[in-house]
Amino acid sequence: MNAPMGPKELNHEEVLRISLEVLKREHRDLDEAIAALHLAVNPDPLTLRRLKKQKLHLKDRIARIEDELTPDIIA
Repeated sequence: MNAPMGPKELNHEEVLRISLEVLKREHRDLDEAIAALHLAVNPDPLTLRRLKKQKLHLKDRIARIEDELTPDIIA
């Protein structure tokens, strides 16, 4: 007898790819928020600095995941 199929388990690479897409979306959203704040009449410099720092942190996380997903090619 076959057991009923439960939710599919994701392997490590699939989890990384999903995480990468989520982080990229968050990065784009922050980019749009920063651009909108720049257009404001009196943008709050502290908020701008926090958003830019958050965006940079996301960029670093994206780079680490991309490095993990990209195999090293030995020439």
